[in-house]
Amino acid sequence: MTTPRRRARHLVRRWWPVALAVPLGAAAGAGYAVVSHPSYAASAYVLVVPQNPGEAATATNFAQAYGRLAGQPQVLAVAAAETGHTRAELESLVHGTTSPDAPMIEITGTGTRPQEAAQTADAVARSLVSFANTSSRDTSVRLVTLAPAAEPDKPTTPSATLDVAVGGAAGLLVGALVMMTRRRGEAALPEAAEPAGAPVEPTTPATPRPRGEEPPAADQAGKTGQAEETEKAEKAEKAEKAEKAEKAEGRPGKAAAVKKSAEEPPAKEKAAAGSGR
Repeated sequence: MTTPRRRARHLVRRWWPVALAVPLGAAAGAGYAVVSHPSYAASAYVLVVPQNPGEAATATNFAQAYGRLAGQPQVLAVAAAETGHTRAELESLVHGTTSPDAPMIEITGTGTRPQEAAQTADAVARSLVSFANTSSRDTSVRLVTLAPAAEPDKPTTPSATLDVAVGGAAGLLVGALVMMTRRRGEAALPEAAEPAGAPVEPTTPATPRPRGEEPPAADQAGKTGQAEETEKAEKAEKAEKAEKAEKAEGRPGKAAAVKKSAEEPPAKEKAAAGSGR
């Protein structure tokens, strides 16, 4: 197999969780963008105007305060009757935003249709203006509608591009986690495993024999046999010399008996030979 093919197989074996999870995540994000219901958003703008010249800072501070009141029940109660929604529904559909350096309030309404979103924002803006102008003598500021809400051309959610990107990122994260788990599992396994049926040969370490220790039994038996043969040979030689001396002196018999006893094996050897038969 060529080197490029080996590299390709190695990359596929290593990165397949990521390569599989990223397209699946992107497909899931695209599916969510297709099946989810669209949501539209429209914004109306309310301006806080000071009644006395040179009080722009006071108008900005009141804009911050009235922006927080845009989602309160005393303002939403009037708008709920105009739009047909309940007050609890308007609390989740409308929110107000202010600027730290401008006396302006942005009221954003959401809905499943463009007309619904614009009507909700305008109704809350009118309700806020009426509520604030009832106490204009005390606050020295008045609220006026700067720009009514316009119907949006496209939904704010779902966004196909954003959903696909989020799904792909989620798939990348899942694939990376799977890949890390596989690496830890491979690191925990032994590098080389022996077959199950392979015979295991025990290895006995060779230890040096200390001085003065007796040799093994086989060595002792060999040495004993050699000593017995040497002893037999010496006895036979002595018996032969004694026999010659007796013949010379004219009294044979004793040396011959000694020679015969030397040539015959001991009783233990005879017993061993018999058991071997």
